[in-house]
Amino acid sequence: MSSAEHKWACEYCTYENFPSSKKCTMCYAPRVVYLISEQADPRGGGGGGGSSSPPASPRAADEAGRKWPCALCTYLNWPRAAKCVQCLSPRRRASPLSAAGLHEALAPLRIRTPSAESLARRGSPPTPSPRHQEPAAGPRKWACAACTYENYPRRRRCAASPPLSNYEYERRLKQLRRRQREADWGWLSACLATVDGDPEPVDAYLASGGDPARQLSKAEVTLLNRPAVFEPGLTLVHLAIRFCQDNILSTVLTRMEGSGSGVKRVPSFVAPDLAQAVRRSVATTLRQKKVAFPCYFMTDMTWFSLPADIEELPEMVQQQLFEELLDKDAQKELEVDAPIINWSLDVTERLGSRLHAVWNRTAGDCLLDSVLQTTWGVFDRENTLRRALFDSLHEAAGAFYPRWCEYERQQTERLQYSLDEDQLRHDWLQLLALGKPGMPLEQLHIWTLAHIIRRPIIVYGVKYVKSFRGEPLGYARFEGVYLPLLWDSSFCSKSPICLGYTRGHFSALLPAMPPTSHITGAGADQHSPEAGGVVFFPLMTHDGKLLPVHFVTRAERGREEALLRQWLDVCVTDGGCLVTQCQLPRPPLLVAQMVQEWLNYYRRMCPVTGPVFPTKLPAAGDEASSENESEGE
Repeated sequence: MSSAEHKWACEYCTYENFPSSKKCTMCYAPRVVYLISEQADPRGGGGGGGSSSPPASPRAADEAGRKWPCALCTYLNWPRAAKCVQCLSPRRRASPLSAAGLHEALAPLRIRTPSAESLARRGSPPTPSPRHQEPAAGPRKWACAACTYENYPRRRRCAASPPLSNYEYERRLKQLRRRQREADWGWLSACLATVDGDPEPVDAYLASGGDPARQLSKAEVTLLNRPAVFEPGLTLVHLAIRFCQDNILSTVLTRMEGSGSGVKRVPSFVAPDLAQAVRRSVATTLRQKKVAFPCYFMTDMTWFSLPADIEELPEMVQQQLFEELLDKDAQKELEVDAPIINWSLDVTERLGSRLHAVWNRTAGDCLLDSVLQTTWGVFDRENTLRRALFDSLHEAAGAFYPRWCEYERQQTERLQYSLDEDQLRHDWLQLLALGKPGMPLEQLHIWTLAHIIRRPIIVYGVKYVKSFRGEPLGYARFEGVYLPLLWDSSFCSKSPICLGYTRGHFSALLPAMPPTSHITGAGADQHSPEAGGVVFFPLMTHDGKLLPVHFVTRAERGREEALLRQWLDVCVTDGGCLVTQCQLPRPPLLVAQMVQEWLNYYRRMCPVTGPVFPTKLPAAGDEASSENESEGE
């Protein structure tokens, strides 16, 4: 007999030990000796002249029947057990085992190499060993890493391993609680939201100054407890690509390209309760006319601009405010890389009408957010404006569709090809299918938004759509003026709003309130529309060309300047630039309170150089009394 056949299997972990071992080499369990009666020599004779060995004593026969092997999992159970302790299969009565029979019954308990499939599920490569055997047919088991005992798939802990002591259990529990306290749950929530497709936690993490290139650590993967989803070293970009979250991917990539590093503090972030109240107020201003043109519209005419009180802040505080408010990359692309905004000295210097690109979310709703930023100073988080937009397109399609078809045919004729009716209907249905939050919007949606807010929209944008390498891919057709042509001009305002378009992203372009007006100053006319001042926006490009007017009919082509004068308050500067003037009224009360909360955040950074509470000046008749009081003091 070889030395392998003389090895004995441990009762607890089934590890096969050498005959000289009194304890298990793996788990240190004592060796249990079973005495088995042998009717005949299993080797078919041998020493002693081929005579058979004497029968075992009655005590040995009694000891031989102490445990019975399960026929399914080969576990040795005690004689009184009617079912297997491991797999709960019923006991099958059989004849007493001989030594060869017992050795054959214990053979499946030897250490076996797990299959390649089971190792692949556990994430470790197969390492075959010459002394291991192939696993027997049956349910796929997993081998314990400590004692190599093969457990059934439903077990979470090894059946052969001893239970944790109270000390070990408390130690592991304290370690888990400490990891939970020290974890960055904003970052972990962003990772979970990326998998689930929820952009709000990702926006909150990035807006709070989170690193978009941050990688998951091993401890964070353990806390997330989803090993099939999260792995150490993954970033938000990897998760967005793996789970096809295109809107979140664009958000993260835009922040990585540098749309403003660090914390962003727009007024709605500093005063979230007031911003929520403003969004509720926006929903109450939406109405719908029950006429032939059932388009939604806003009843209140509001404009949002940067307050003049910013000029009163110290220079260092102003610099921090603009760093946390503006989109520096969009401002540079529109102002420095190409002269698209602020190129006219007459407008920026003499008339004091400089445009600022305000930071905006990039979750696919940037157009709707920028429209609400220029009017109410908040984001469209509840998708109120998006619902009004697509409800208007569906219910007022009879008015929007004919003019859109004619405009599309004009555009294709310039490119020397034509569209049939079937293709136009197909394209129209695709535009109507973009109502889900996060879906990018097109020119038709900007034109429809001009009808909802009842005022023109001016888009200052780049000429070409570029790849991430900076290569031009095609023309960007967003730049131009969008007039609410389907309304009566008397029903709309002549003061437009301005948007900027860069790198597939819309930004709100806000003017600063003229310093001569004071929003909260005493004695200001509460009902005068001129209380907020006047700003001017150019209607021409830097090379003297008129901005294109979108969605005009064939009869209106060539009359763009006349249309602009009809729908806008147009004038010409001393330098010959065609501009439109915009009356900035006082903002609504909730918006004014939100702006003041935002300004107070930066006012608290200013050093106090004078008295905190100003003293009350005495009246002319009180001079003598005040002098007497000072002498008495």
